[in-house]
Amino acid sequence: MHRIIAIAILVLAAVFSSARAEVLIGAAGPLTGHLAWIGEQLERGTEMAVADINEAGGVLDQKVRLVTVDDFCDPEQAMAAAQKLVADGVVFVVGHMCSESSIPVSKVYEAAGVLQISPASTNPLLTEQGRANVFRVIGRDDAQGTVAGDYLADHRDDKKIAILHDNTTYGKGLADETRKQLNKRGVTEAIYEAYDPGKTDYSAEIAALEAADIAVLYLGGRHHAAALMARAARDRGYSLQLVSGDTMSTEEFGLIAGPAAEGTLFTFPADPRRSPEAAAVVEQFRAENFEPAGYTLLSYCAVQVWAQAVSKAGSLEPKAVIAALHEQEFETVIGRVDFDDKGDLTKQSWVWYVWRGGEYVPVE
Repeated sequence: MHRIIAIAILVLAAVFSSARAEVLIGAAGPLTGHLAWIGEQLERGTEMAVADINEAGGVLDQKVRLVTVDDFCDPEQAMAAAQKLVADGVVFVVGHMCSESSIPVSKVYEAAGVLQISPASTNPLLTEQGRANVFRVIGRDDAQGTVAGDYLADHRDDKKIAILHDNTTYGKGLADETRKQLNKRGVTEAIYEAYDPGKTDYSAEIAALEAADIAVLYLGGRHHAAALMARAARDRGYSLQLVSGDTMSTEEFGLIAGPAAEGTLFTFPADPRRSPEAAAVVEQFRAENFEPAGYTLLSYCAVQVWAQAVSKAGSLEPKAVIAALHEQEFETVIGRVDFDDKGDLTKQSWVWYVWRGGEYVPVE
């Protein structure tokens, strides 16, 4: 009997040890719907990062397991996704991608003591709420909008400028920041309007811009609508210069727009694919026939930062990891990063890109 009890205790101990031998983290983004392309970037980036961390021994001698959820870039679905991740017991979430998701779910993660690092949410409010658990590895739209507004003012040449936005937290926020800087520079846009991001045909909107003699369109919105607008302008033989923000950094924009993508300008952080720190990881992705464009390496970076912070803290305890994130520097695929007291990058780098020959390249 004593031997049976001893064996049972050993079995239970082994089971308990096995249960404790992995750390759960989450990734949340649009895995379905019209933004699934950027959701795939999140998914592939986080999966590769977790695989690489586990191959190197995990964190604190524990393997990492990734739980990925679909938030559809919808606030209500994002809340459900966040609650699922909390219920699953994750200690850290990469996400969400869209600001309209990241901002409301941050309070869910804060209440649960879960760390949140977004690779794509650029609306300033995300880190202005004062939640200690919230960080991002991309810049903010007040900085991105300033760069865009200055460009529009510097290259205006008396051309009429229109600013359209999709009325989302991201799209309107970026459009408003760009407009603010443009107006600060003494230039007033000819048109400032919202558009419906769910449409499949923007011929009427483009016809209205042409009738108003608009030469430059700044679009605060996402790549699918931008691509359809570019196509509509080309179909009319209308030479409209399209300028936009970071969500144009996806191959799907080029696939939808086709030849109409040519010449489209947009802002995005300095391309990590070109940095020596990312060379080995980029090679891994390309060996799997996946181009790590857009937010892929930013998602990888978010996992790297968390793992290094845990290592530096010597603990998974949220306060210790948060303190490490604020106090330490981290070597990542996007280079060395550190954070200010709000959870933003201390150094933001918004760079201009142009779509040329079916891909986006830095403007020389």
